[in-house]
Amino acid sequence: MSARTDRLRPLTGHRLFWPALVLVAMIAANTVYRPGFLSVEVKEGHLYGTPVDILRLSAPLILVALGMTLVIATGGIDLSVGSLCAISGAIACLYISEAPDQNSLSTVCTALALTFGVALVLGAWNGVLVAVIGIQPIIATLILMVAGRGLAQLITEGQIITINSGPYRAIGLGHVLTLPLAVVIALAAALLVAAFTRRTALGLIVESVGGNAEASRLAGIRSGRIVFLVYVASAACAALAGFMMTANVSSADGNAAGLWIELDAILAVVIGGTSLAGGRFSLGGTVLGALIIQTLTTTVYAMNISPQTSLLFKAVVVIAVCLIQSPAFRARFSRRRGSTARPAPKQREKEQVPA
Repeated sequence: MSARTDRLRPLTGHRLFWPALVLVAMIAANTVYRPGFLSVEVKEGHLYGTPVDILRLSAPLILVALGMTLVIATGGIDLSVGSLCAISGAIACLYISEAPDQNSLSTVCTALALTFGVALVLGAWNGVLVAVIGIQPIIATLILMVAGRGLAQLITEGQIITINSGPYRAIGLGHVLTLPLAVVIALAAALLVAAFTRRTALGLIVESVGGNAEASRLAGIRSGRIVFLVYVASAACAALAGFMMTANVSSADGNAAGLWIELDAILAVVIGGTSLAGGRFSLGGTVLGALIIQTLTTTVYAMNISPQTSLLFKAVVVIAVCLIQSPAFRARFSRRRGSTARPAPKQREKEQVPA
C-alpha cells in the first residue's frame, strides 16, 4: 500500500492534479445526470454540443483570468476588470451603432482599435496608481471598478445599445475551422501569455517581484515597471473579453456587462493553484479553474436550481474545491484519519494481554 502511495505521490503532488480531477468529476456527474452531455455533432461545418458551449462561454472568463493571474503573481489584485469589460463593449458598440454601414469590416476594426487603446490607457492608470504612487492594489483598482461602471453607464446613457453587425457578432458567435472563434481567441491569448512568461525570463521576473519586490529591486529588476505592465496586460485581456460578451448578444449594457466577472476570475486563479500572496503562478491551472467555474454554472442551470440559490451552491462547491487541493488541509485530514484508524499504543498492549 505504501509503495503504491509512493508511486502516486508525484502525480497527486502536481499542482494541476486536483483541479483536473475536480473537472473530470463534474463532467462525469453531468454525464450521469444527462447521458447526452458529452455528445458533439457537426452542423453546417461547425461543432455543436454542451462541451463546445462550455468552452465558448468560458472564453471571456479565461481571458480575464489570464490577466488576473499576472497581477496576482506580483502580489496585487485587479477589481476593475469587470468595469473594463463594460467600458470596452460600450465604446465598441456605440461606435458601430453610429456608423453608416455596421457590417463594414473597416468600421469594426476601427472600433476595436479605438476601444483597445482606451482600455490600455485605463490599465496604465491602474499601473500608475499602484507602481508609481504606491496605492494599495485593492484600493487603486476599486476606484476604477466603481468609476468605470459609471463611465460605462455614461457612454450608453443608461440604455442598452443594440447593433446589427455581422463582423462584430463573429467575435462571440463566429467559427474558425469548425471551432468557435471565441475559443480560438482565448487559446491564442493563453499561448501568447505562456510564450512570454515561460519561454523568456519574464515569468521568473514576475514571480520574483511577487515573492519579494524589494529584493528584486535590489537585484537590479525594475519592479515598478513590471507591476505597471501586468496591469496594462490585465486591461488588454479584459477588453477582449468585453468584445466577446457584447458580441454574444449584439448589444452593450453598461450595468450588466462583466458584472462580478472579477470575482470569478480571482476564483479561477485560486482554484488553479496560484497564491494570492504572489510569487509562483500557473497559467494552465487558471484555464482549468475557469473551465471548472463555467462547468459548474452550466450544471446549476441544467439542474434547474433557482437563481436565488445558485450563487450559494456555487460558493459551496468552490470552497470544497479549494479545500481539496489545499496541501495543509489534506495533511491534517490524513493525520486525523490515521489517528482514528489505529488504536493507541497502550490500548494495543492491553488488547494483547490475556484475560
